[in-house]
Amino acid sequence: MRNLYGLFFILCSYTTAAQSLKLEDCFRLAAANNLTVQQAQTALKAGEYNLEAEKKSYLPKVDLLSSYTYLSNPLTINLQETKNGIVEGSSKQSVNAANEVYREITGNDLSQGVQDRIYKASSDIIGALYPNYNPQLSQRSYFLAGLGLRQPIWLGNKLDAAKNIASAAVSTQRVNVDIAQKEVNFLIASQYIRILYLNTMLAKQEAIVASLLKNKDYADEMVKNDVLPPYQKSWTNVVLTQAQTQLNNLSLEKKNAIPELNKLMGQTLEADINIVDTLQYIGTTLVKPEGAFWVKNPIYQLADSKSAYAETAEKISKSFTLPNIFAVGNYNLYQKDLPVTIPDWFVGLELQWTLFNGQTRKRTLAAKELIQESALAQKNAGESLQLQLLVAKNKISALQNDVKSLETAKNEAITTTKLIQKRMENQLSSPKDVNDALLVKAEIEKTYFTAVLGYYLALTAYYNILGDPMEITKYVQ
Repeated sequence: MRNLYGLFFILCSYTTAAQSLKLEDCFRLAAANNLTVQQAQTALKAGEYNLEAEKKSYLPKVDLLSSYTYLSNPLTINLQETKNGIVEGSSKQSVNAANEVYREITGNDLSQGVQDRIYKASSDIIGALYPNYNPQLSQRSYFLAGLGLRQPIWLGNKLDAAKNIASAAVSTQRVNVDIAQKEVNFLIASQYIRILYLNTMLAKQEAIVASLLKNKDYADEMVKNDVLPPYQKSWTNVVLTQAQTQLNNLSLEKKNAIPELNKLMGQTLEADINIVDTLQYIGTTLVKPEGAFWVKNPIYQLADSKSAYAETAEKISKSFTLPNIFAVGNYNLYQKDLPVTIPDWFVGLELQWTLFNGQTRKRTLAAKELIQESALAQKNAGESLQLQLLVAKNKISALQNDVKSLETAKNEAITTTKLIQKRMENQLSSPKDVNDALLVKAEIEKTYFTAVLGYYLALTAYYNILGDPMEITKYVQ
């Protein structure tokens, strides 16, 4: 019966292994499906479109302009108010002209009577010809429809600054994609290693349960043969029940860990994945990275992109004090019944210059402070990453020492347990001795593999600080 159970276990293990998911597969699935990464990529795409739009800000702006106007009264010129002045002035001008001609011929002025007659005749003629109404400048209602053109010529570097801001935003969003991808990979590696740890503990706990079952059979046989008192059998049952409970708890913990990994990979929580590998310790000798390693970390790159943004913000604040020059034009497509004051078309130059704005100087000062703050944030990010790397490296070294020490204790516990089991088979020790040995061995193995788990998590954090958590695949396959 036990041989059949062993054969069934081997076949199940083979089938499961054929469907197992490796760490590289998890990284690949997350890169394609993780929602956090997709969100960052979408924001980057939006920023790239915005940058392309800013690059086209030098192009002219053409608008279709239209309006309908209805006036309470048509626009007119009030000629009656100026009639007397025009008649009198024109009449006097006629007298002066006639007098000048007469003086040229005779050397004398016209007599006053003649001048008065010329003045009266001119006044009567001009008065008769002068309009006795006010002419209209427009219809009472009219419709305008035209094309308006506005071409920026020089805007005090505002267009360049806007393009630089958009470019800095794209750089920041690109770094955000790297940060999102790196953090997701770090979480996936940590979760995958945790599942390997659970697989290891499950295998060890299954072995403990199997040994306790076997020990229970020995105890039953020895009680039946009156070699052991019945309480020894009861104690064996208690220990077996406790071990089975621990096995169930480990199974539940792994059952919950799988959906968490599915979420990180962007799959449905119920996706059927199998990870059957166990945690195997592989030591490493860490070499101190050369140069400014922190520059490759997206966290530092994010602080650097903020510095570029701050410098551009300062240029923009200064550009507000400079004038803007536009070429403008308009062509009326619908020219019927237009007021005489509106031309069919026109072109010209437009100057816009803010001579005073109390906010400009303060904005410039704020931009300078932002540059300084960004420089400090960049320096702080670099120092923080150096500190984190040092702590991670020291933690890895300490855990490697713990693993080596615990490995010796684990091997001794395994050897001692085997000896006690053999003695019990020869009726030289009791099932309680075996139970105690099995429990001690299980506790030592748990401590050992917990140290191995901590070592791999610290190693993952180490590579994450260097900027590439996927390097952990050198040790975890």
